[in-house]
Amino acid sequence: MRYQISTLVILLLISISGSADNLLGFDAAGSEAHRKLVNQFDTYLRPEDLRKWMQHLSARPNHLGSAYGKQNAEYIAEHYRSWGFETEIETYHVLFPTPRLRLLEMVAPVRFKASLEEPALAEDATSGQKDEQLPTYNAYSIDGDVTAELVYVNYGIPEDYEELERYGISVEGKIVLARYYGSWRGIKPKVAAEKGAIGTILFSDPADDGFTRGDTYPDGGFRSSKSVQRGSVMDMPLYPGDPLTPGIGATKKAKRLKLENAPTLTRIPVLPISYADAKPLLAALGGPLAPAKWRGALEIPYHLGPGPAKVHLKLAFNWDTVELHNVIARMKGSEYPDQWVIRGNHKDAWVNGAADPMSGMVAMMAEAKAIGALASTGWRPKRTIVYAAWDGEEQGLLGSTEWAEHHAKELKKKAVAYINTDMNSNGFLRVGGSHVLEQLVNEVASDVKDPQVGVSVLARAKAFAQINGTDKQKLEATERPNLRIAPLGSGSDYTVFLQHLGIASLNLGFAGEGEYGVYHSAYDSFDHYIRFMDKDFRYGVTLAKTAGRLTLRLADAEILPFEFAGFADNLGSYIEEIEALTNTLRKDTQEMNLLIDQGVFTLVINPNKPVKAPKKKDQVPHISFVGMKNAFAELQLTVSDLQQLINAKNLSKLSKRQRKKINQMIYQTERKLTNDRGLPRRSWYTHYIYAPGFYTGYGVKTLPGVREAIEQRKWAEAIEQEAITAQVINNYALHLKKLADYIKEL
Repeated sequence: MRYQISTLVILLLISISGSADNLLGFDAAGSEAHRKLVNQFDTYLRPEDLRKWMQHLSARPNHLGSAYGKQNAEYIAEHYRSWGFETEIETYHVLFPTPRLRLLEMVAPVRFKASLEEPALAEDATSGQKDEQLPTYNAYSIDGDVTAELVYVNYGIPEDYEELERYGISVEGKIVLARYYGSWRGIKPKVAAEKGAIGTILFSDPADDGFTRGDTYPDGGFRSSKSVQRGSVMDMPLYPGDPLTPGIGATKKAKRLKLENAPTLTRIPVLPISYADAKPLLAALGGPLAPAKWRGALEIPYHLGPGPAKVHLKLAFNWDTVELHNVIARMKGSEYPDQWVIRGNHKDAWVNGAADPMSGMVAMMAEAKAIGALASTGWRPKRTIVYAAWDGEEQGLLGSTEWAEHHAKELKKKAVAYINTDMNSNGFLRVGGSHVLEQLVNEVASDVKDPQVGVSVLARAKAFAQINGTDKQKLEATERPNLRIAPLGSGSDYTVFLQHLGIASLNLGFAGEGEYGVYHSAYDSFDHYIRFMDKDFRYGVTLAKTAGRLTLRLADAEILPFEFAGFADNLGSYIEEIEALTNTLRKDTQEMNLLIDQGVFTLVINPNKPVKAPKKKDQVPHISFVGMKNAFAELQLTVSDLQQLINAKNLSKLSKRQRKKINQMIYQTERKLTNDRGLPRRSWYTHYIYAPGFYTGYGVKTLPGVREAIEQRKWAEAIEQEAITAQVINNYALHLKKLADYIKEL
């Protein structure tokens, strides 16, 4: 069915007015006026502003709860007020543990004590601010004092433990050593605890962001031997935000869970270390040699253990409640003040945070300044624009989550879309988000020039996909009219808007050509940024142009520039993936079980140490996807009908009341992709098309209810979730049909 209709779907990827010369959401006159507006907007963007603001914001450590973090909130708010925005600082009270004791020592077969420090560098002016820096640690690790043999577990994801089982290695009662990457860091202690480990040590292997990538800091931009990645290990796939106030804003009087009942804290103690501190631990391990793909770039053999390396890990934290400061700035809409376009970037860092997050923050400030300048000429946006500088993102999306939970009722009614940025560098445009905004993103990206090569950022992104993408991405970058935007998992402040409240969202930035190996370290500094990331802030201005256009288009369009054929096309590919996943899993299970039954499983380390065959798995039953397929077929027909109606009518000529109702129905469509029951075992996540994976954290799972049930071999749940997902798609199609019927009445 999908392939029979896909040609029609592609042909319908045209503007609301039906003219290829008009912007999506505008008629001819509106398109011309809006192009003049954005050209004027561009003239107000100055790289020297971004440089000045970044140097100030990253001058001192500015983490959640810090004095300088509060000063930065006031600094940002003062600027927004000067640009004509109604601005306030909204304060919440959140749990934020900081270390009072950190100890890691090897007690056998030799003695070694980890330094757990990042030395100051003469080449980095802010790296020595020790009195204000947070130590190297993982937030929301529990307290613990454990001593045990060490086991190396590669990236520490579920597949790695399956591999260890084949070697006959258990981590029960052991401390695991896992390298960063491969999944979000919070997954590693989560899986380790499920497997019976009593502690987790995380380290940055140079194979991932160190000397194998290029020269290390300060000679180059990549991670040096004593650099440490801090970070939260909160179990965000359950829910992000304050661990003690799930689902409600963390106001001073909010009802809180007891600390011991908070489900997003780790079950075992966790500590990050540098690869200088990790090397002696790895070198002391015995046991089998690790599989080739597990071996990093340290010049030692990587053994699995367990032992003879034995380590003592002791952690204790101050479990404090601290103030969180969000800066919220509004410019009221002239025609639709109760329709909000929300634009956000976080302002807090683990240390100084020039790249993460200030590179995105200063681009957003440049946009706001330019919009303020436009307003000073007499222009006003049709819809209200809300600029938000979030606090506490690094600890687990705290600022955005608490604000959105606190204002959930109003946001569900008024929020049109949320546009997020985080960190930015030089390179290629990367965009993820709701697929109803895919056409808009492509139009905007085709209008912004890449400062390095002079073509549009869309053309450069397509060229990147043609060279570096998968076979499918290479083909689509050549033949598909629009460049696909990626579905969103988690990892930044869009999560609560998209996956909890059902607000169409985007996340964007430039990356790919900067030298960035200082993530979450004391060396993510202004000095590093201007040498190795975006030294003249050309890409900061380019990000402001791109995100600014998206904001202005959504704020000023007569008819909101959502486009449903692109959503249907992407949804169809996800349904195909689910069916293919099931068929592949069934075939692989049958083949592996047959090999085990026949006793011909012959993988070996060497003739004297055979690798165990995998355990037999239950057969994959037949799972019918007819419900989702039928719902999808109905959606395609509805989209086709709706798009033709929109193209046939000049909706911009309707009355303000009629346009308001159409626009409300358009932006409410994303809400229809949610289910109030939420996903299995994590009801906070209500979106049934996009969610972070239960065992990936940041990585997205599309059609997550069905997909993860199949991946986790929960067959009854897969059948149940297929039916729920089909109903969600049906509800979405029904809402679009109501929109089409309303337009017909006009």
